[in-house]
Amino acid sequence: MGSCQAMRGSMVAKQVADFITFCRSLLIIVFPWLALTQGERSLPWAAVLLAADWTGDSIDGTLARRSRVQYRTWIGEHDLEIDIAVSLGLLLYLLMSSYLRPLVGILYLLFWLLFFLRNGIPRSLGMLFQAPIYAWFIYVALVNYPTAGLGLVAWIVAALIVTWPKFLQEVVPGFLGGMSQFLSQDKFPDE
Repeated sequence: MGSCQAMRGSMVAKQVADFITFCRSLLIIVFPWLALTQGERSLPWAAVLLAADWTGDSIDGTLARRSRVQYRTWIGEHDLEIDIAVSLGLLLYLLMSSYLRPLVGILYLLFWLLFFLRNGIPRSLGMLFQAPIYAWFIYVALVNYPTAGLGLVAWIVAALIVTWPKFLQEVVPGFLGGMSQFLSQDKFPDE
């Protein structure tokens, strides 16, 4: 009886993790909707949603890994794609709110679209796709709504403090290893 309850609890943990990830995926719609309905003045709300997304991303992975019953779900398998979709929603927000020039956004998207179509989506490069979008958003927030921008910076600092050992031992080496592996691939077949 106890093992059945533990199994159910583990399944619930995984289901909660998937639900959090699913809710995060909705931001690809919510960010552009904010820009469309409220324009530039919605930036503080967008910052709050971004911090909530980052928090959810931290929690969903932890919950999924703590599940005693290991099984894979579609949502869990596509976490990176959901992360990319959220950053895409944020990029659309920046474009639609006139915080980013359309030509810059279109060229950025076109470059990465062609890149991903040719190479797939290696994890490290999926992370690299997101970084400039988040950095630009934080910059825009700091310039236009300093409290919102400082809140995002404080969130990042707090997350680094809480996850410092893991960040140094897993995240940074994983990113650099992925980049190194991608760059060392033989791109041209022997003639």
